[in-house]
Amino acid sequence: MRFMTMVKSDESQPAGPPPPALFAAVAQLGEEAKKAGVFVETGGLLPSAVNGARIKVAQGQITATDGPFTEAKEVVGGYAVYDVKSKEEVMQWAMRFAALHRDLWPGWDGEIEVRQMMDFAG
Repeated sequence: MRFMTMVKSDESQPAGPPPPALFAAVAQLGEEAKKAGVFVETGGLLPSAVNGARIKVAQGQITATDGPFTEAKEVVGGYAVYDVKSKEEVMQWAMRFAALHRDLWPGWDGEIEVRQMMDFAG
């Protein structure tokens, strides 16, 4: 079962940029997931003000809006994809990731969304 975890937060929150210690800890967690054979990929996203855009379809019209997305309460700041045996297993990885944010980035508030990915094979 493949799951995507997405870290979401308010880009305008007062916590500032992620500290280097968080990057190092997240890299270590990724190495542990690789060794466990469940890591597929991960990536971070720059703030929406840096080349961010949204394409919207509404009432048959397509519109494009450049970032920053000041009206958005939360935006996705990064993701990880895991190939695990159960939702419970991916939840353990996501909880560890959340704990790193809590412990290493004082003042950061956000959430980790966990979603199972569709399997188009077969």
